Amino acid sequence: MRCDQNDSELLVPLSDSMLPAAQRAAYSRGRRHPEPDHPRRGQFERDRDRIIHSAAFRRLEYKTQVFVNGEGDNYRTRLTHTLEVAQLARSIARGLRLNEDLAEAAALSHDLGHTPFGHAGERELDEILVGKGGFNHNRQGLRVVDILEKRYAAFDGLNLCYEVREAFVRHGGPIVAGTQDEFPPGDAPLLEVAAGIAADDIAYLAHDIDDGLFSGMLEFEALAEEALWRRVASQVDFSNFPPSLRRAEGVRRLINLLVTDLLETTEQNIIRLELDSPAMVRAAGEGAVAFSQKAEEQRKSLQDFLFRNLYRHPEVTAIMEAARDKLRQLFSRYAGDPGTLPEEYRAIAARDGAYRAAADYVAGMTDRFAGEEWEKHFFSGKNTKK
Repeated sequence: MRCDQNDSELLVPLSDSMLPAAQRAAYSRGRRHPEPDHPRRGQFERDRDRIIHSAAFRRLEYKTQVFVNGEGDNYRTRLTHTLEVAQLARSIARGLRLNEDLAEAAALSHDLGHTPFGHAGERELDEILVGKGGFNHNRQGLRVVDILEKRYAAFDGLNLCYEVREAFVRHGGPIVAGTQDEFPPGDAPLLEVAAGIAADDIAYLAHDIDDGLFSGMLEFEALAEEALWRRVASQVDFSNFPPSLRRAEGVRRLINLLVTDLLETTEQNIIRLELDSPAMVRAAGEGAVAFSQKAEEQRKSLQDFLFRNLYRHPEVTAIMEAARDKLRQLFSRYAGDPGTLPEEYRAIAARDGAYRAAADYVAGMTDRFAGEEWEKHFFSGKNTKK
């Protein structure tokens, strides 16, 4: 079904519990390849299920969040990060009376285009592809669900709804004019998409603190210098807690503080901006889903703290630099000799060029598989050429 919620004669009554500004599945802009509606499942429910059953989603289990997969069983992976984001996105959507299925689908899919070895892998591919389209995991995610997944005889990709596909390009910030013509650059993200973006911000801030403390790379004393963490610590006396409980209580309260602030501020913004349809949300000129100014400033400060003390920690950067070297060598091998690519990627090379095919293949790898491929091609004594 494809129609506009601003049509003068609505096809679906607004008697449900969702806000008028929520995006209803019945008013989706549709799929690239038309499909009949399901008699019992909504469009965004079907998208959510297609995402979960995709190969790209399964591979997230073995992709780095902060700590390389294999360093320990307790650290987050890109998959557990995604699940935490989806849970928060659904909770935020429910609290704001939005479409929970759309928020969940957008959250579950948001990292499908991520490389192995986290953002270090993404930066490496982007540098390699300067002048050749670059690399961005959000745009790559759209490529995954539009082209690279092979699950249907009738079309490539997952054939997701426009609104779920749009979430990829909105998640990456403002769209540069001319780069994604299908998605107007001036539009603000739908409320459900923005809920997923905010959930991502909350989730990684909280769980990276948790993992950083668990690893010993972060210390409670240093965290206490941050205003947002002091607000959390003021809620309970941590002094007699063992480290594991202190960590868990702190992270739980941090999430609650940020989600509560987001809900309260967003409710006020929806009223202030008089948002009564998805079209008005897109045209508002500013995002309604937001933290208060105080919380946003403190969140960004805590984010900067993590960059200084965790993401750029010498142990983390050393591992990531070694990983970047491996990805660079793998990319050069595949791009220089597309015959070493699997058959489906050789077809991409013929259509889109060897560089893009190599990027697709390398970006889809897990940390583990990338390491195995590097050993096969470059490790002394094991170098074989197909």
